[in-house]
Amino acid sequence: MAVLRWTDAAHTPPQLNPCVATFGNFDGVHRGHQAVIARVRAEGERRGIPSVVVTFDPHPVRVLHPERAPELISPGPLHEDLLAETGIDGLLVIPFTWDYAQQSAEDFILSTFVRGLGVQALVVGADTKGFGVGYTGDVDLIRQLGADHGFEVVVLPDLGDDQRWSSSAVRAHLRAGEVADAAAVLGRAHRVVGTVVHGFHRGRELGYPTANLERRSRGVVPADGVYAGWLTRLDLPPEAVDRRLPAAISVGTNPTFEGTERTVEAYCLDRTDLDLYGEEVAIDFVEHIRPTLKFASIDDLLEAMSADVAKARAILE
Repeated sequence: MAVLRWTDAAHTPPQLNPCVATFGNFDGVHRGHQAVIARVRAEGERRGIPSVVVTFDPHPVRVLHPERAPELISPGPLHEDLLAETGIDGLLVIPFTWDYAQQSAEDFILSTFVRGLGVQALVVGADTKGFGVGYTGDVDLIRQLGADHGFEVVVLPDLGDDQRWSSSAVRAHLRAGEVADAAAVLGRAHRVVGTVVHGFHRGRELGYPTANLERRSRGVVPADGVYAGWLTRLDLPPEAVDRRLPAAISVGTNPTFEGTERTVEAYCLDRTDLDLYGEEVAIDFVEHIRPTLKFASIDDLLEAMSADVAKARAILE
């Protein structure tokens, strides 16, 4: 069943009221988020009612403290797609404005979850805090409102293995080029999405034609370097043979050619027959191969590219 998406709790589709719900920014939809949402689904199934995620657009920090706003791991449609893939029944995306932020934490819970969603259980993380005007909302307030208004509050502890699963940890790993470590927190390879545009065509001239992503691609671009990963052609149907292709990915300014513009480009292994211009593609970063280097000659560059392709092939096999 398709996920129902709407933007105003007062106009909740009747088939989603009552429900079990949770709320948050869920940037990256990492393993901690996935665990919370899985509990929402389980609580809903136990009660025979739907599961709903409540999130905000734009990220509240972008409105309240734009100078501190984080670069989003999974912005816009990519974020909503990742949430939909968790198997929820409904996605309430609240437009976050300065005026909206002026409501009290109590009003937020009552208007959204009690009156809007008819929530029977609200699932939150133990670190849920700082919502509502004055940042006064926390788990204790939610528990009190649950007791007063007849909904159960399910509190999950911080989750993680050797580190806490958090969006901040993912960003730190990506800034360091540690895409495998980022994937360990995300539960999947990190993805950047964009349209393929014309570049300088140097890759084609060297025998390694690359798909260059537009500068305004969606998702945090990892540190400069060469990576093994996958290119997915989002315009093709899921069953298409050439939809998902193994790739060697370069992030950087092409210092061997004195480049200044930072680019993301992917060479689909052993494929020189593809015409991807204008297509929307996803680049999934699996493993870091080497840092970006400036080579003394084209021959040195070609030797390195050949080794990169061999390493990418070995990793992806």
